[in-house]
Amino acid sequence: MALFSSFAFSIATPIAKGAIDAGLDPATLLTLRLILSTLLLGGSIALAAPAYLRLERRGLLVCGIAGLSNGIGMLTYFLALARMDGSLAVMIFAISPLATLAMLALRGERFTRRHFLRLGIGLAGVYLLVGPAGRVDWLGVCLVLVTVFAFALHLTLIQWFLQDYDARTITFYVVATMTVVNLGLWLTEQGEWQNLGWSGWFIIFVLAVVSTYLARLAMFEGVRHLGGGQMALLLPLETLLAVVWSVLFLGERLTFWEWVGGGLILLSALLAIHRLNWARWRPRWRAWSRL
Repeated sequence: MALFSSFAFSIATPIAKGAIDAGLDPATLLTLRLILSTLLLGGSIALAAPAYLRLERRGLLVCGIAGLSNGIGMLTYFLALARMDGSLAVMIFAISPLATLAMLALRGERFTRRHFLRLGIGLAGVYLLVGPAGRVDWLGVCLVLVTVFAFALHLTLIQWFLQDYDARTITFYVVATMTVVNLGLWLTEQGEWQNLGWSGWFIIFVLAVVSTYLARLAMFEGVRHLGGGQMALLLPLETLLAVVWSVLFLGERLTFWEWVGGGLILLSALLAIHRLNWARWRPRWRAWSRL
């Protein structure tokens, strides 16, 4: 589930960047994507297991806060894509595991010297991405950093308060809140309706079904079994794939120092894999190896 979620999320950045470069408004694209995702989630749950649409007040409150945070984060990320290359944006976003680990430390998870080492490597990578080349839009960088902390907050809230709930229920209410937030902002800003054409609707369909509906169901299921910190540590795979898609299909090119900076960010996240509790999985691996 976690690996599939990483792949599904990785295609969102290059697809959205291509659509925005083609003239689609970022807020409109995101709002339509979330509306379709919410309808798919609500409809599938209502048909298959309507009992999962029920959620008590505490769960609704946490889902609302998580959805509000992630909804704002997704909007700032889409706005950032209008100002910078998708490959740069997704590599800056790769520092989110560090933000997630820092937030988990607020409730007692130990922040060790290894964490500070990862943090230093990650920040050095961000500097090399946005510093020496001098071609990065600083407002775009700030928008991505807002996304980093918004995503980390929503992931830690899921681990702290929502692990006992079904993934379908949590996914629906979080995405529904994100939809309300972005639709409200779109209406407030008096967003103009665009003639999307078949290609625009196809892009929205892929983003809604693959990168939201299926990806978030898989992500929440992964968080339930692995925890928010360990789930976030798979982000380097998503980042690497997103950069590959951006280079192959959008023709983006990175300078030498930007490659070095992105490599340091990936290294900082990969070092965190040592946090995984392999003892938990070793008995299962031994059992599987006998089959």
